[in-house]
Amino acid sequence: MFIVEETIAGTEAAQIPKQRGESLLETAVRYAEERHWDVFPGTWLEAVDGSQQCSCGDAACPAPGSHPARPDWATQATGSATVARRMWQKQPTASILLPTGRTFDAISVPETAGFLALARMERMELTLGPVTLTPDRRMEFFVLPGAAVKIPDLVRKLGWSLSSLDLAVLGEGAYVAAPPTRFGSRGAVQWACRPTPANRWLPDAEELISPLAYACGRDR
Repeated sequence: MFIVEETIAGTEAAQIPKQRGESLLETAVRYAEERHWDVFPGTWLEAVDGSQQCSCGDAACPAPGSHPARPDWATQATGSATVARRMWQKQPTASILLPTGRTFDAISVPETAGFLALARMERMELTLGPVTLTPDRRMEFFVLPGAAVKIPDLVRKLGWSLSSLDLAVLGEGAYVAAPPTRFGSRGAVQWACRPTPANRWLPDAEELISPLAYACGRDR
């Protein structure tokens, strides 16, 4: 069974970014250094009149502390651990954001459908990549780049239209928030399936789309 924040014993544990007890800086560096993911710092949370508000200054920010801080974020993203360290040293509480469409795309589904799909994938003995669980009750499945182009046709072949399912693909020009980034007072992004040496090689979207589409169809 897949468990959020599962504990992995042995030597692998030292290679996995922690969700608690480790600074955002060190976690961002680990993502760049160990997973070779591009990273960039986003906004952060600031205490204003006893509440946590987004550093962007918008009191009604829909994603407080978890969105890009500047319009040129795509060019700011780096796969260098040294550059990542330097960026987070300037703002240690900045969120950790990962651009999609480079080393991975992400398939985003509702949390209920995500857990249903995870159980089905386990029965099918599919090899998963990392999967995040966000405070806005979405799950994001990391897959090989190119999913954004393939998914619409794959979904049609399964008898669905993409517009009929609450399933989105994040590819080039998009990003995901990585653990332990916080969404204001709503909580932090967590790993539903953490990065490990065993899932360094990501699955292709075609391998996961059937259980994901089925789960989304059930969840409508």
